[in-house]
Amino acid sequence: MRRWLPFEIGRRGFLGAGLLAAAAAAASGRSASGQPAGHSGHGNMAPSPDGAAVPAHRLAHGAMITVGDVDDARNGFDPTAMLTDWELGEVSTLPDGRRLRTFEVFVEDKEIEIAPGVMFPAWTYNGRVPGPALRAVEGESLRIVFRNYGSHPHSMHFHGIHSARMDGIPGAGLIGPGEEFVYEFDAKPFGCHLYHCHALPLARHIHKGMYGLFVVDPDPALHPDMADVARSRLLGTPENARWQEMAMVMNAFDTTFDGENEFYACNTIAHCYAKKPIRVEKHRPVRIYLANVTEFDPINSFHLHANFFDYFDQGTTLTPTLKTVDLIIQCQAQRGILEFSFADHEAGLYMFHAHQSEFTELGWMGMFDVVEAVS
Repeated sequence: MRRWLPFEIGRRGFLGAGLLAAAAAAASGRSASGQPAGHSGHGNMAPSPDGAAVPAHRLAHGAMITVGDVDDARNGFDPTAMLTDWELGEVSTLPDGRRLRTFEVFVEDKEIEIAPGVMFPAWTYNGRVPGPALRAVEGESLRIVFRNYGSHPHSMHFHGIHSARMDGIPGAGLIGPGEEFVYEFDAKPFGCHLYHCHALPLARHIHKGMYGLFVVDPDPALHPDMADVARSRLLGTPENARWQEMAMVMNAFDTTFDGENEFYACNTIAHCYAKKPIRVEKHRPVRIYLANVTEFDPINSFHLHANFFDYFDQGTTLTPTLKTVDLIIQCQAQRGILEFSFADHEAGLYMFHAHQSEFTELGWMGMFDVVEAVS
């Protein structure tokens, strides 16, 4: 088929096809919507190919955006809900008085829609990609009951501190289909971490969707010199409630299985936050728990438009490792915490995206919808 196409099938081919379509529209003096080039419809609305009004931000980057919408109900997960859907497990008390937090995680083979009309045969934790965002408190005893309902051997390897027996590698928590394993370790260090399958071939298991955030909140009692800052990260405290916290996992998908990604995203669905901007209140600070689990590309990045943020690499410090930056890069499995505010900004749409332009145009771009207050 390649010989009959003016571009190669692959990620650059998809991008090239879009550019060809845009160039053809420009040459004819008309936009991709069929309107004269430069016509923006009604105010900040523009007509779609079927005549319906479309918000102008959906035409960002020269209409280089996926067309249509993903069926979140069929997927069984919604990327907007994922932002704040922390999995807290079940809390109980051990005989010695320590707090035990128990999570249940299962593997399921599942076809998911990663872009409108584009299906991907994923391997999932709890039926979603990324897997559930597990959240605990520093010093707690953790128990993760792991069941493999999939068709291949799988595990959970946690980026944290634990014994060799709990490492989630062959011989230490890697289990076959139909089997169960219980991981047990203490929640430490505090920070923004992750878990992923460590079965071989590793690239295949990670790329197929087997990863998720693992956040450990600091215990303020263990950090008396910075107790206020620690409390601001401890879910459920008044200090934490003023923050708008979000879980974001940068990922990508090789739909042709040739070792090159065709789609890039944050929380799996290409351009999801461009089509449905993330509503934030301008007078409340924003905190993002960000991780990169992109396979087949050496780095990914996060760039915030019209603003700067403080960055806590790995999230294991209560003071920033980078101050007043608008771009960070992460290799695979690198993660961190971003903190920023729109308090001095006017309300409006503010873009964020990877600063590899190809990633942006193939799905990894979104908007913050900054408002005075959320009703």
